[in-house]
Amino acid sequence: MNNILKSSLAIALITASGYSLAATTTMVKNPLSVHVLNLQTGLPSEGVSVLLDKKEGDKWIRLNSAVTNDNGRIAGLYPEGKDIEPGNYRVTFETGDYYAAQKQDTFFTDIPVIINVKKSGEHYHVPLLLSQYGYSTYRGS
Repeated sequence: MNNILKSSLAIALITASGYSLAATTTMVKNPLSVHVLNLQTGLPSEGVSVLLDKKEGDKWIRLNSAVTNDNGRIAGLYPEGKDIEPGNYRVTFETGDYYAAQKQDTFFTDIPVIINVKKSGEHYHVPLLLSQYGYSTYRGS
C-alpha cells in the first residue's frame, strides 16, 4: 500500500471515529430513572411495572409506563426525546403484581411516589427499597 493511500485511510478512520464520537456525546439522557431493590432477598426487583403520571390541574395524566429490567432498573421512564417540565409527577410502582408473580403476599399493592420537579435539564432518579410489608424511597443520583 503506498503512502498516499495509507494517509487517506488514516484520515478517513480518524474522521469516522470523530463523527461517531460526536454523535455519541450529543445523545440526551432520559431525565427520569427508577431502581427497585428487594430488601428481603437483597437482589434487584425484575418485572415491576412502573407508571408515570403528571398532575395537570386536578387530574393525573399518564405519560408513560415501563417494566424494570433484570437489574431492577428503568433507565428512561420519561417519554423519549423530551425534556422534563417543572411540576408534580407520580411514579407508581405496581408491587402487587410483582409479589403475585413471586407467589408472595404483600401489604402494599401499589406504591405511588409523588415528586416535585423544580426545573428542566436535570436528571431525577427515584429508587425504591422494597419489602412485602414496607418500603423506603429517596431522591437518588
